[in-house]
Amino acid sequence: MRIGLYPGTFDPVTLGHIDIIQRAMALVDRLVIGVAINRDKGPLFNLEERVAMVEAECAAIIAKTGGEIIVHPFENLLIDCARDVGAGIIIRGLRAVADFEYEFQMVGMNRALDASIETVFMMADARRQAIASKLVKEIARLGGDVSNFVTPPVVDALVHKYR
Repeated sequence: MRIGLYPGTFDPVTLGHIDIIQRAMALVDRLVIGVAINRDKGPLFNLEERVAMVEAECAAIIAKTGGEIIVHPFENLLIDCARDVGAGIIIRGLRAVADFEYEFQMVGMNRALDASIETVFMMADARRQAIASKLVKEIARLGGDVSNFVTPPVVDALVHKYR
């Protein structure tokens, strides 16, 4: 069984994330969405909220593809999380060259820690390349319309947070 791990903070989950999740399903038999706790980033949504959002968004993908998606919170090293869930592939989404430079360093470190786990980069769909959770939160905080970047339930969650 091919198991892939798609890690991130998903604060909040965006249409860009959903695009990568849908496309990654074609590469693996089981996709584990690793929701990073990452206290250093100071997320807007707590872990339980982020896990619930990702699970809700993935339910529709599972219904459509029949694939297996598991949402798994983690706080350890990414490579250790991959080992914990039995992933042979780490899936990373790229939006721009700046993403690649950071991810290139991460791949080198992860390969030094465990060369048996591969990293696969997926370019964001051209319509989704500008979407970043950080920018979505900023737009929502300032009262802007984020409906082109996230699903309606996530719009509602953002509106509720910023009331």
